[in-house]
Amino acid sequence: MVNPWLALTAGADPVARSRAVRGAHAEFVARPGRDVSPRVRAVVADSWRRSAAVLPGAEFTAPVELADAELDGYRRAHPLARAMPLFRELLGSIADDGAHLLAVCDAAGRLLWVEGHAGMRGRAEHMNFVPGARWDERHAGTNAPGTALALDHAVQIFATEHYNRLAQRWTCAAAPVHDPFTGRLLGAVDITGGDHLAGPHSLALVQATARAAEAQLATEPPVPPAVRTLTALGRDEAVLAADGRRLRLGRRHSEIVLLLAGHPDGLTGDQLATALYGERSLPPVTLRAELSRLRRLAGGLLASRPYRLAVPVETDATAVEQLLAEGEVREAVRAYAGPLLPSSEAPGVCRMRRLLEDRLRRAVLGSGDAGALQLWVDAPWGEDDLEVWERLLVVLPRGAAHRGRVAARTGELRATFAQPARG
Repeated sequence: MVNPWLALTAGADPVARSRAVRGAHAEFVARPGRDVSPRVRAVVADSWRRSAAVLPGAEFTAPVELADAELDGYRRAHPLARAMPLFRELLGSIADDGAHLLAVCDAAGRLLWVEGHAGMRGRAEHMNFVPGARWDERHAGTNAPGTALALDHAVQIFATEHYNRLAQRWTCAAAPVHDPFTGRLLGAVDITGGDHLAGPHSLALVQATARAAEAQLATEPPVPPAVRTLTALGRDEAVLAADGRRLRLGRRHSEIVLLLAGHPDGLTGDQLATALYGERSLPPVTLRAELSRLRRLAGGLLASRPYRLAVPVETDATAVEQLLAEGEVREAVRAYAGPLLPSSEAPGVCRMRRLLEDRLRRAVLGSGDAGALQLWVDAPWGEDDLEVWERLLVVLPRGAAHRGRVAARTGELRATFAQPARG
């Protein structure tokens, strides 16, 4: 039975095969809606269709998303960094022979390491096969690491099977690597070179390497990511804490970190600008300057394309939300130190502030918990909240020592707001 993940069958002529697939590729990209020629493997044909649906053409360079300090910080913190000595031990001699490259990417297809002879790396730079570049199918088309991630299976991609014409001089084999404790996809390991990689040995090699990496990771307890906390309730300037250090952020930086903490998948530049500035028309350099200053201030906190937090950040607002989700209304009120960045006028922050306060207040009213209700009215934001005072008066036992004070305050607020007595 033919292995669908291998590029060439035993005895196949690589030159003739490359020529046949090149013709099928030319036919398909000229009319992407047409069916793919049966000369093309099904796994490749399906990948071409996915690529054609999202890419503007069949010749392009993959985008570079991480560079310099941002790239260094991201890959140091990535779980596959612990497997790199093993990858180098098993594949390093191949990568050093002048005919191959060793590459490792994360689960999103970002190349974290590309190693090998300088001449090979120089040739690969022409198609942006470099650390920090995005090589998932949506950004680079059919290729071994990207297609291995898309299908969660080891695969070999031969020469003209690549969707991007710039990559058709290369052949590659890649296998996905998973977290042995959770099964989560961590990324892929890849070897890239010439047509000689089209034999079954290269696919078997990367599969064995991926399994060895997973076995090694299974012997090491998972290292929890460094968690930073952001205190933003009741404060105009948030405090970012990590590793015993506390950093007081300026107002705009407080807004940026809070917004990105609330959107862990990230925001585009336009989305972040709208959340910060609303519909005001400001030059893009304004936001980029703020982000650049924040990067200098907070180290490797920020990642880009889209803008997102490179390390987990837990906010005190999220802690309140979690307590509410667990039904701990009284504890949520205790944890609520005040409105979220109260002086901020950023539309995205105003929305987060309003949603949190409304949810907490509704939970307090609906709880029937005299303790939670009392905590709310004792706070500055609840001292004039007539509806909560009235609810407290209803739930307090007749013999409660402070019921008279609650009744008096409720009467004062009714008079102030000219409300008729209820009940």
